[in-house]
Amino acid sequence: MSYDRAITVFSPDGHLFQVEYAMEAVRRGSTAVGVRGKDCVVVAVERRALAKLQDSRTIRKIVSVDDRSVLAFAGLTADARVLINKTRIEAQSYRLTCEDAPSVEYLARYIAQTQQRYTQRGGVRPFGIATLLAG
Repeated sequence: MSYDRAITVFSPDGHLFQVEYAMEAVRRGSTAVGVRGKDCVVVAVERRALAKLQDSRTIRKIVSVDDRSVLAFAGLTADARVLINKTRIEAQSYRLTCEDAPSVEYLARYIAQTQQRYTQRGGVRPFGIATLLAG
């Protein structure tokens, strides 16, 4: 039996292979670092070697979520794009509903809930990214 096809199937030794594949994608991703100062935050991401046909301007590992918040990630860029778009929509929805910018804590909770939902739900796989949120 193939134990890596579904998220809800445990292997005989108790592993969820889809979760382990996602963690391995994060390990192989570029490093993201954040430093907090008294009145500033600095976020940096490691720049990896590119393929010959790849344009370096298309690689974005640090993105703006809202006017006040920035997200850096390590792992699969396609997974990050999905999570960033969901987070941006949630930030816009929060701004329209509450007439105030969402806090970093609110956005961090939203990202964590979304990643947990994708880990536990059938039919989707866990996100292969780790995020660093600053604001």
